[in-house]
Amino acid sequence: MKRAGFNQLGLPVMLLLPQLIIIAVFFYWPAVFAIYSSFYLQDPFGFGSTFVALENYTGLLSSAEYRKVAVFTVVFSLLVTFLSLSIALLLAVKADKVIRGARTYRTLLMWVYAVAPPVAGFMGVMMFNQGTGPITEFLALFGWEFKLGVNFNDTALAMVVVAAWNQIPVNFIFFLSGLQSIPQSVKEAAMIDNRSGVRRFWDVTFPLLAPTAFFLLVINITYSLFDTFGTVDTLVKGEPGNNPMTLVYKVYVDGFRGNDLGGSSAQSVILMVLVLLLTVFQFRLIDRRIHYT
Repeated sequence: MKRAGFNQLGLPVMLLLPQLIIIAVFFYWPAVFAIYSSFYLQDPFGFGSTFVALENYTGLLSSAEYRKVAVFTVVFSLLVTFLSLSIALLLAVKADKVIRGARTYRTLLMWVYAVAPPVAGFMGVMMFNQGTGPITEFLALFGWEFKLGVNFNDTALAMVVVAAWNQIPVNFIFFLSGLQSIPQSVKEAAMIDNRSGVRRFWDVTFPLLAPTAFFLLVINITYSLFDTFGTVDTLVKGEPGNNPMTLVYKVYVDGFRGNDLGGSSAQSVILMVLVLLLTVFQFRLIDRRIHYT
């Protein structure tokens, strides 16, 4: 087989240059500027800045409010990741068994993938509305007076439900593809060895889905940390107050509303380092137990 190649270095560089410029302008430059700004105390009116070394970091780590937001972010990320992965896996297993109308059934489950996080948050506001929300009215039948944007726990529950719902279709697509890639001979052999469908799933099917599940684990944690910004902003109605916040949303609140650019930059750097460490931990330690075939 003849391999494609370039005789000169200029053409591949020119082809890569637009993408490299985009990465440098929208990724590397903001990251470098955030690290630089985190060591300064910015004047809210833009008249200058003062070098404060590590004071922005020490102030954050000693802040009870920041620790509260960090704890909530961890709980929020774990719940969203668990719910979106488990529900998507269940739907994928059921969809894989559908024979008649399978294409329509799968399309209906994937529709939510086209909904942007802010739109999902707006739909959540309508569903959990105190006056006309159907979910709020349903919960009222059990004596639960749901107060979105007022009660901390109620708002947190709505954030988890909407964020998980918005991510389920992505996980569903990958899990269904993984299930359909399992050879039919393996499934038939498993049916002969074990009559229990539950045991066959955990002993045969799920181990074969391990690479897909691990990939989705990384994607979902990243999603819950960053891509839920629009959902959170819509659900708290632009008035965080005592409502729950994630770390990435607190960066926005402190930086663009509180005009604390130095503290906001320090928060973004801490978040960037935590995500980097988490990713390294996942790929270096957990990935050792997964065999790709």
